[in-house]
Amino acid sequence: MNKKIAEVIREIRNKAKRTARKDVIGVWREKDRLNGEIVDSLVIILRTRGCYWAAVSGCSMCGYYNDTNPEITKDDLLKQLEYAKSKYNGEKMVKIYTSGSFLDDREVPEGIQRAFIEEFDEVKRIIVETRPEFVTDKKISFLAEYGYVMVAIGLESANDETLLYRINKGFTVNNYIKAAEKLNQDEIPVKTYVLLKPPFMSERMAMEEAIYTIKFADKYSEVISLNPMNIQSNTLVEYLWRRGEYRAPWLWTVVEVLKRTMDVSADVVSYPTAGGTKRGAHNCGKCDEKVIKAIYDFSLTQDPKKLNGFNCPCLEIWKKIIQYEDYLWDYTVNS
Repeated sequence: MNKKIAEVIREIRNKAKRTARKDVIGVWREKDRLNGEIVDSLVIILRTRGCYWAAVSGCSMCGYYNDTNPEITKDDLLKQLEYAKSKYNGEKMVKIYTSGSFLDDREVPEGIQRAFIEEFDEVKRIIVETRPEFVTDKKISFLAEYGYVMVAIGLESANDETLLYRINKGFTVNNYIKAAEKLNQDEIPVKTYVLLKPPFMSERMAMEEAIYTIKFADKYSEVISLNPMNIQSNTLVEYLWRRGEYRAPWLWTVVEVLKRTMDVSADVVSYPTAGGTKRGAHNCGKCDEKVIKAIYDFSLTQDPKKLNGFNCPCLEIWKKIIQYEDYLWDYTVNS
């Protein structure tokens, strides 16, 4: 943990008011990619007591804490399961997200974990998220009982300096490697999240690090999700953004990262949250919708042609930023 950044994150977060609600945060359908096929997926966002790391310190960009409730009980989670199941309509994929780690027994008790996985036993793929410290031998034995579970891990960056000083992630790259290797050994598929543009980075630095991280994670992953920063409430990133010291990444940067990682074995996908808004990845506003559609279409098809054939005057502005911003960055940091 980086003590200085952790103190700032805690100070900002402690001003937030956590919810008293106990219902599921959200359930919806969307398209996704599974074994080369475009399929329907059901997305379930559970309301839990929250990520343990957020209570200890927290990540610089994560505002999921706002929707958590420390009073959530097992019965509340089972009611959320009942509601989510009522929305299921034969989708081939189910994605179960929490505000932290599905495999953390403090957040989702072990019996509830099993109940969720078994309730959707007719699907082709269930995706659950976890921090690497919860990928234990016991959990792997549990997951190995089912042949349809994929484990998603938010590596974010393959640079320990970024994990410590920009994100305050609370684990190292080596922790990710150990968890991913354990899952690989038992043939449990891995999905890796890569964060595009943590704070305290120029656009070019963020782009190059995302490319490096995707190529690094390819060895361990079946799917790699490039997640452009979206500015969430009561976070360090929002604090910087309100002071004019942070801008969400350009959509052109997303496109460039996808283009330059087409040689990896894993499917590399990106579905920019809040894309086209000031809080999400955006360009000039005029071309955003078209570029976002291209990113989505590429993610679903993995067809390189989806990322070609469009232009906008702001592309030249982006190119200049990539070319020259680092000079300003170096001056600001060293002056």
